[in-house]
Order: sequence, then structure tokens, then C-alpha cells
Amino acid sequence: MLREFPQTLQNCTMGSQPVETFSVEEQRRKLDMEDATGQLERAQWVLNSPDPPGLLQELGSSVREIIFSHGNKHASSAAGQKQQSRAMKFLQGVFPILRWGRDYKVSEFKNDLMAGLTLASLSIPQSIGYANLAKLDPQYGLYTSVIPPLIYTVMGSSREIAIGPVAVVSMLLSSMIGEIQDPLADPVAYRNFVFTVTLFAGTFQAIFGLFRLGFLVDFLSHASIVGFMGGAAIVIGLQQLKGLLGIRHFTTKTDVVSVLHSAFTSIHHPWSPLNFVLGCSFLIFLLFARFIGRKNKKLFWFPAIAPLVSVILSTLIVYLTKADKHGVNIVRHIKGGLNRSSIHDLQLSGPQVGQAAKIGLISAIVALTEAIAVGRSFASIKGYHIDGNKEMLALGFMNIAGSLSSCYVATGSFSRTAVNFSAGCKTLVSNIVMAITVLVSLELFTALLYYTPTAILASIILSALPGLIDIREAYYIWKVDKLDFIACIGAFFGVLFASVEIGLLAAVTISFARILLMNAIRPGIETLGRLPRADVYCDMDQYPMAIKTPGILAVRINSALLCFANANFIRERILRRVAEELDESKESTEGRIQAVILDMSNVMNIDTAGILALEELHKELLLHGTQLAIANPKWQVIHKLRLAEFIDMIGREWVFLTVSEAVDACVSSKLTALANC
Repeated sequence: MLREFPQTLQNCTMGSQPVETFSVEEQRRKLDMEDATGQLERAQWVLNSPDPPGLLQELGSSVREIIFSHGNKHASSAAGQKQQSRAMKFLQGVFPILRWGRDYKVSEFKNDLMAGLTLASLSIPQSIGYANLAKLDPQYGLYTSVIPPLIYTVMGSSREIAIGPVAVVSMLLSSMIGEIQDPLADPVAYRNFVFTVTLFAGTFQAIFGLFRLGFLVDFLSHASIVGFMGGAAIVIGLQQLKGLLGIRHFTTKTDVVSVLHSAFTSIHHPWSPLNFVLGCSFLIFLLFARFIGRKNKKLFWFPAIAPLVSVILSTLIVYLTKADKHGVNIVRHIKGGLNRSSIHDLQLSGPQVGQAAKIGLISAIVALTEAIAVGRSFASIKGYHIDGNKEMLALGFMNIAGSLSSCYVATGSFSRTAVNFSAGCKTLVSNIVMAITVLVSLELFTALLYYTPTAILASIILSALPGLIDIREAYYIWKVDKLDFIACIGAFFGVLFASVEIGLLAAVTISFARILLMNAIRPGIETLGRLPRADVYCDMDQYPMAIKTPGILAVRINSALLCFANANFIRERILRRVAEELDESKESTEGRIQAVILDMSNVMNIDTAGILALEELHKELLLHGTQLAIANPKWQVIHKLRLAEFIDMIGREWVFLTVSEAVDACVSSKLTALANC
């Protein structure tokens, strides 16, 4: 086998000059030197990266990102077209209607008009029913379908979402506020407390959007929402037994045991079977309409107008037969007219302000979760994106304005949004049409609802509940992720057997505990090996064919944070891996661990406890004659390690851009040490 391959040209007889010769080993040394130079250069990129932005810079950037829409950051600069002013960008960022309203067409208004009228036919009876569920007078549900949709139309970015009262938020308010203020003993104080809670809910929502705190909403995971909605739907349905059976004295508690106990004990008291017959008859009609609408998409309008038809027919039946004289409970007086101001009704002083803020925070999170989920679902169908933080800002100002105009917490309704979408809405103008229609009804038609039976309102609410119970999705969660299913079941049983507040707390606690235990407090540590015929290092458990480099232990930390919660655990796990490697190769000098490479590509940030743990790890490894190396540290991580002088402690030559370069450097260092010996 040839060790050298001379590159020569024979001297010719004509006196040609000799050509310089290069050996293969010299060429290899030259390539190795080029690789080493490139490796050093890339390591300097890591070490000399600029300082990351500070806290105030990030906060300012977040505010600018929310206010100025991403679509206007790179405005088209066509020839002769004048660039928009900064003031107009600001206004369009805060009020998106200024952007899409300029291109609004008459053909789109035709679709929005039909969608808005269809939406109003569903919204009017549902709003009355949800106000009843919230223990408020019927007009407050109608008020909530006027002002909040108009504000959202100006500030919101979802094109299909239908704004108004919803069942889950209505039940949440009645259950939590009812424990503080009795709606029967003092309905005025109860109503004012609801307005105050609405103000706090809107304020929290606006703050979440302004400071990009949307991650707080994400603590209610998808699985938790599925369980929470299912449990809430069952509780809401059981509470409708009061209206369906015409029971006058019913429990204010929301847990299933108390509700069923109250229903069974109330049967022995006087009650009218006519309420049950009337309610069940129209409930069957509503469910049949829902079935027809699902079977034939062209008949989407049938289940949409069915609630209004039920209200009209049942009101006529009661009026013509005088059924109210025979025990049928009716709505009676509904105050008409425009929304009155409720500024002076807000209770911003006193011992109950803290309770109002707490309920407002919970209501804000639940309302945001539902609205953003609904908005994103239909936006994905239409192929556009909505900014969650801007949505929070719009929903926040919408509810703040609502609290000042006799409205309670409003959000996006899935059932009404589905109707709006099916009716062919093009923009948020359908919400304006719906709000104007409800406003006209408040002015002209409230007197006609005097004889509307309360059993019909109960049947309308019951007919909307099947959409909240998603058994198929619960089974999917069970099949894919058992731990996620525990959060789903925890929320479901918490709402069902305790309260809405306990159900939410259980959902958040389980989700948060899962994040902490699996990702933060007890993160995984992967042993890395090189894949055959590749320069890629992967987890050896996932890829058994990966090859471990003798004398070198490469590990990856599977946590976004290296902090006080997990730093010592990670240090102990790494030292345990080193001890295991030493036990496996006690007699082998070649197998002794001479370097530990930390792949920090997953670690986004580090605190002082994490840095201290790395320092202790470095010292303990040195006692075993093992060098610590770091590969691919992120921006914040390398910045803090430089400030803490940890880089100087381990040596700047032991920081690398990739695991592959770190392994090559460790192998070269090992061979150099053996050669010197």
C-alpha cells in the first residue's frame, strides 16, 4: 500500500525545471488545518455573538408587533404608489376595519346581509336563554348581542366569528357570582357585580394582548378544554330541568349531585306537567332541525331559524290557550330600548373587588380560549391567519365597552359562528347586521315576548349542548396521549362533581404539573451517537444503529430551561451517565470517558442556578480527568455564560457550533495527548 503519491513531472532533456512534489500526508495535513481553521472560526461565531435585546427592548418590540400589522411591515412599493404613513399603519393595526373596509364590495354585502339576518334569528332566542342561565333579566342577553359585536367588528381580525353571550361563560358567572351575591335576594346588586366582573375580564384580556401574555391561555390545553366543555354541558343541561319542569325553587349549586337532588326533591312540590310537555315537544323539533341541517348542508338555515320559530310558535300557543293561567311559566316583561349606561353601577370599591377581579380573570381566560379556538378553526378553513394577541386586545376592549353599556362577558360562539360561516358571510359586516337586527327587536318587539314560556328557553339551551360534548375527540385523546386524557378527565369530573372553578383549577393543575414534571423538573437526558454514513448525532435509544465514540459521552438536555427547578437533577443525571460508562469500561483505557459534550440546542434560557450547576458539573468532571465541552448554545444561554465567566472557566476552545465538531475536536485532543505520552 502506497504511503505517498509523488506529484512529479520528469525532467525533460530540454532543460525543463523540476515541479514541486506534495505527499498525500501533506495534503491531508493541509485539509485538516483548513478544517481546524473553519472549526475555530465557527466557534468564534458562537462566542462573539452580539448581546441579545434587553427586557425593555423586547417589551417595546412586542407592543410594536401587536399595533402594526405584519402585513404592513413590508408594504408593497409599486412605482408611483405613495407609502402609507406611520399614523395610518398604527390606525390600521388597532382598527383592521380601516384596511379591509376600503376594498369592501356590494356583492359581499349581499352575502353578509343574509348571514347577519340568519345569525340574528338564532342569536335573539339564544341570548334570552343565556341571560336566564346567567341569572340576569332577558334584555341583558340581548344587550350583549349589540355593543360587543359592533366593537369587535372595528377591532377584530376574524371574518367569520359571531360575538355574543355563550352558555359556558353564562353558567360560570352565575355559579361563581351566586356564591357571593344572591340573585334572588338582591338582583340589582347581583347585576352590578356582573358588570364589574365584565370590566375586569375585559381589562385582563386587553392586558394579555398588549403584553403578549397569550401563553397564559394555553395552560388550558386542548384536552382540558374538551373535558371542561363536556362537564359544563352536562351541568348546564341538568340545570335546565328547572325551566323544563317549571320548578320554582331550585338549587343555585352547579355540581351534578346537588342538581339531581334538587330536581328529585322538587318533584314532590307543586309543578306543572304542561311546562315539560311544551318544552320537550319543541326540544324534539329543535334536535330534528339540527339533524336535518347536518345531513343536508344546503338546509343550514333550518336549524338556524328553528329557535326563533320555536319562540314564536310557543308564544302564540301560550297566548291563545292562556296556558300561563294553568301553570306554564312565562318570561313576562322584557325591558326594551337601547342599552343603558352602566358606568355608575360598577362596584370598584369595597371588600368584594378582589372577588370580582378573581372571577374576571377566570372568565377572561375561558372566554379567550373559546373565542381564539373558534376564530382559528374557521380561519384555517378559509386559509388565513389571525393574531392571537390582537384578538385578545379586541375582545378586551369589546368587554370593557360592554361593561359600560349593561352587557356581560361576551365571546365567540361556536354554534353561531358555524351558522354564520354556513350562511356565506364574507366579512364582519354580518355581525353589524346581526347587532342592528337585535337592536330593532329591542325597540319594537320585546313586548311580543311577554308570553314566551321559560320551558322554550330551556329547550333552546339544551338543543345547543350536544355540540359541546365531543366524545370522538375524547377517545382520540385517550388513544394518542394517556397523560393528556388524565387532564381531560380531571376537568370533566371537576366540573361535574365539584364546581366550574374546581374543574378549571383541576385542568390547569394537571396540565401545569405535566409540563413541570416531564419538561422542567424531570427533563430527559439523551445519549447521542453518530448515525452510520452521516455526520448527524441522534438519540441512541431512538436510533439503535447510532455509533458511540469511544472515550466521549455526548448528551442532549431535553428542556427549554436550565433553571433552579431542574439544574441539580440534570447535573446528577449526567454524572450518573458518566459513572455508568466508567463501570462498563473499568479495565479499558480506551473506553475511559475523557470528555463530556453537552448539546444545549434545546435549552432556550438559563438562570443563575443553572450556571452554578454547570460549574459544579465541570469541577466534578475534572476530578475524574474528564473535560466538559458545550455545543450549540442558544443566544441567551451563551450571553449569560459569558457574563458569568463560565466560558473562561472551561476554556473558550471547548465551545462549539455543532456536536460533530465537538466530537472531532475531542478525538483530536485525545490523539494528541496519546502522542505526547
